[in-house]
Amino acid sequence: MRIVALALALLAAAPAEARDIARACVTGDPVAAPLLARRLAEGTGVATCDRKVAPIRFVIEGTASGFVIREDRKATQISARDTLGLVQGAGWLLRKADVTPGRAVVAIPRRLAEAPRTDVRMTQIGYRAKNNSLDAWTIPMFERRVEDMALWGASGVQVIAPVSDDAPKSPLFPQPPIPTLRSIGEAAHRLGMRFALYYPMMGEYADAAAIAKETATLDALLGELPRVDDLYVPGGDPGHTAPPRLFPLVGAAADVMRRRNPAATVWLSTQGFDAKGLEAFYAELGKRPAWLTGVFAGPQTRDPVALQRQRVPARYRLLLYPDIAHTMHAQFPIPEWAPEFALTQGREPINPQPGAQSRIWRHFDGLHSGFVTYSEGVADDFNQLLWFRLGWGHDAQDAAADYARMFIGDARAAAIPARLEANWVGDPAANVGIDATLAKVDAVRPGRAADWRLDSFRYRAVYDALVRHRTIAGRAGQPEGAQVAALRQRLDDLAGRLFATARLQLSVAKFGASHVERGANLDRADTQIVDLGPDRSRSAESALYDDLGNPRAEPHLVRGTNGVDDPAMFGAAIDGIADRTMADGWRMAQLTYAEALYDAPLRLRYTGLDRTRRYRIAVTYAGEDYTLPIRLVADGSYEIHPPRKRRSNPETAEFDIPAAATADGTLELAFTRPPGMGGSGRGAQIAETWLIPVKDAR
Repeated sequence: MRIVALALALLAAAPAEARDIARACVTGDPVAAPLLARRLAEGTGVATCDRKVAPIRFVIEGTASGFVIREDRKATQISARDTLGLVQGAGWLLRKADVTPGRAVVAIPRRLAEAPRTDVRMTQIGYRAKNNSLDAWTIPMFERRVEDMALWGASGVQVIAPVSDDAPKSPLFPQPPIPTLRSIGEAAHRLGMRFALYYPMMGEYADAAAIAKETATLDALLGELPRVDDLYVPGGDPGHTAPPRLFPLVGAAADVMRRRNPAATVWLSTQGFDAKGLEAFYAELGKRPAWLTGVFAGPQTRDPVALQRQRVPARYRLLLYPDIAHTMHAQFPIPEWAPEFALTQGREPINPQPGAQSRIWRHFDGLHSGFVTYSEGVADDFNQLLWFRLGWGHDAQDAAADYARMFIGDARAAAIPARLEANWVGDPAANVGIDATLAKVDAVRPGRAADWRLDSFRYRAVYDALVRHRTIAGRAGQPEGAQVAALRQRLDDLAGRLFATARLQLSVAKFGASHVERGANLDRADTQIVDLGPDRSRSAESALYDDLGNPRAEPHLVRGTNGVDDPAMFGAAIDGIADRTMADGWRMAQLTYAEALYDAPLRLRYTGLDRTRRYRIAVTYAGEDYTLPIRLVADGSYEIHPPRKRRSNPETAEFDIPAAATADGTLELAFTRPPGMGGSGRGAQIAETWLIPVKDAR
């Protein structure tokens, strides 16, 4: 036995031998084999196989998840326990092959075995008006996307129910929702994937009749779809049902689900609840409902994932529902993001984030048993596919190389996601890497089967360069010039191509996007991005000034935790920007703001103050259009003002600082919103502060 084991170990350790599989005959499984053959033919242009070339065979065998590839000079064999495992084995070949016309060269080890680290690996598809692209997709486009997910290691796909927090129809729908969702489910099942339904419950459920009506609606929907394997019900975002009513409601829905699919799983989220509501949620879990599979932790949840794992009984699994689409006003905001980018590219841009998404994965590793990434279309495409590879134990560098080979056809494209992420670090005017990134993107040469993904990289790289050079010109007081004009024209051209190929809606007027904040950042490409500066009327007051929300100009802001140790920034000061522009009459310094989440204070700290002077604080309260009462306290004990709502947006008000608060030459100010609230946690938003010494001595 030892000799056999040694032989197997030596075989597995044998170096991979590169071979051309473009003309290999592919046989075996009726799903995986033609899928691999078709995708190879698209890239190589080789339509027929050669029986003299070592074939590729798919074989169903074994009981473990994942796949095994065995290679010798006679054949390549891919084996797995089921169709999905075979498709994932085919995905390995497609991701690793260097494809050129007539050739597909891949180094295949003598034996390779891979298995996922988590058994739930999904992303969400929203066929709805809010989506930045998918509401304009045809059924063949969805079928191809589901294939891509399977080839990259997904276990299933989740769709949003036709009725959610959105318009019932989109003017861009090429077909109605039910036939579309049905086709997505059929495509998933054909590939051996699970088909999951995200089903918000947004009604009022005060009596049995209301519950019966909701479950009848769910049952009717289930009857129109292929077998649904998993039901996901958010506690909020959308939805507002208190846990004592929510749990019986979802329990009744679980009965409906399992009459149609006895093996179905049922999941609830902690989203939206305030502190009291979360305690009620945990109390309901304490009753150990047998119908519940587990809890998914997503945006708009007060409790960090680690605390949820502590509070959720061990019998229930915990899944992540990470927001991979948004840069701000989001679950994982970009730390210290330059306002020039925030104002132009906005909340839902093309956003490959190999570093940030990997850090998020590592931060939560060990706390969950899988994930369903929250996506809003294809602007976050790289992040979607990266999460699938992270779920198999691979890293971002490996995923970027796979992405470059499979979707672009030029290995040089592997460096682009990290370079685009680096473009957003620091002041765009000072970041010379932005121009270098654009040059690198322009050097990439697409392969025969390259799709819209290279254009998405080009669009981002051009937009970053446009912001950089507009910022440089604006700060210098110079006209924007020919370089900016050329970049602006390229941006328009790329936006048109991306709508034609990926249905990416980068403009409301041109492409029918639902709102500028839903990825339509072409509409912000010309907006003013250089401020006229702070309120000059205070320049003679020797004030200590903070332009909060501008990372370059908030010296007294206490940053707290960072995006590495606290990616959701529960303990950090977050830089943000209002949903306005300077065309609305706001200064840039009023548009930008800093905030803290939930019960955490937004803090400013001053040192070296004149102990013989009194001080006043002037505050510009500004931010998103809703308003919450904000309380201001000095040094933890002196209330500067009680909870107050701003009278306008923006509003500047002044308050006296007690002499005792600055008697030691230091001062800490803390802005807080009402404790215990739920929802997004946002709202304690402050745009500017001036700490002003009063002229008269004590």
